[in-house]
Amino acid sequence: MSKTVALHTLGCKLNFSETSTIGRLLENDGFVKKKFDEVADVYVINTCSVTDNADKECRLLVRRIQRKAPEAMVVITGCYAQLKPAEIAAIPGVDLVLGAAEKFNITEHLKAITKGDPTKICSCDIEDVNIFSASQSINDRTRVFLKVQDGCDYNCSFCTIPMARGKSRSDSIDNILANVKTIAEQGVKEVVLTGINLGDFGTPNQPPPNQEDFEVKKNNENFYQLIQELDKANGPERYRISSIEPNLLSNEMIEFVSTSNKFMPHFHIPLQSGSNKILGLMRRRYKRELYSEKVALIKKLIPHCCIGVDVIVGFPGETDAHFKETFDYLQALDIAYLHVFTYSERANTLANEMKPVVPISIRNERNKLLRNLSYQKMQYFTNQHVGNTRNVLFEIHNKNGMMEGYTDNYIKITTPFKKEWENNIVPWKI
Repeated sequence: MSKTVALHTLGCKLNFSETSTIGRLLENDGFVKKKFDEVADVYVINTCSVTDNADKECRLLVRRIQRKAPEAMVVITGCYAQLKPAEIAAIPGVDLVLGAAEKFNITEHLKAITKGDPTKICSCDIEDVNIFSASQSINDRTRVFLKVQDGCDYNCSFCTIPMARGKSRSDSIDNILANVKTIAEQGVKEVVLTGINLGDFGTPNQPPPNQEDFEVKKNNENFYQLIQELDKANGPERYRISSIEPNLLSNEMIEFVSTSNKFMPHFHIPLQSGSNKILGLMRRRYKRELYSEKVALIKKLIPHCCIGVDVIVGFPGETDAHFKETFDYLQALDIAYLHVFTYSERANTLANEMKPVVPISIRNERNKLLRNLSYQKMQYFTNQHVGNTRNVLFEIHNKNGMMEGYTDNYIKITTPFKKEWENNIVPWKI
């Protein structure tokens, strides 16, 4: 009888693509996939460690598995597993902890352990992680998240991702073109390009310490070249750029998207703070003036473009005046929505030592204020397009007689379910 596996993802779109790839590896090895709320022989949790909540959620999920399926194998991988493997191994019920270099070797590791053995940790120093492993979320959604870049060479003072993901490294354009051709052949209509620092695509792989014979990849490729090649290649009808740093979003990329038939009029650009003082403390690589320039150019060339923004509230030293600066800046900015993160202390980051600390209650209040602003922004953005006809890609989900889809410029449409619209692009009057 086949073994069963259930998978769960915490965190970003990149994690979704990797979880999907891990699932396919296990299916190829004979496992049958089950839903996470069903009883399975193996549970895999792909973790995030951007916020404290993700750590807590991981523990909560393990406890839930223990109650539901005490004999099941529990595997933890992802960023939290790379950063704090011993801490995870100490959680009752965890059998296997896989770091960044081992997550895609999961089938071999599962063969080597038995329930009841001491918890096994398979992890290495993040400096030794230098291989790019392609992954994609095929079979899971109408749109596919395709990982084209991993790791980050930036050192923002609040962030643990370089410690969890390692140095910036990328797939090759040739590999990506082959992947999107295969994806399109399977009927997928939209691909979302994902990475940890997507605009850094093409950075040569650097040798790990003490490994003199490592071959440095010098492909001289960059993200602008990638999107140009994807636009003219045989592949899906639609592409989205998941998230790109403002200092790496070049004017030529914006100009290119404005004339492209395949790249959707939608940018997600992290800001983190509207105060230059706080941006400096965060060690971000731009000032808000540059951010304003990028938004102005996008709106000039693509007036209907949807722009999403990441912002962090409650960073150490963020006074009421700094927060007001951020709020007023975002209120005046021609954007469509916000992803609001409440700052949480992360071990081994510069920000963890910074003072003064903003009380949790104030952080939460600021989060609520910006979430309300985001709602207002999205309502305003949507209302601007009422009466317009835009192309909607409907998803393959019947939700109690309803279905959902997104316009090219990321307005969510909900309508009574029609089978013939599933995974199809339909002209839609908003």
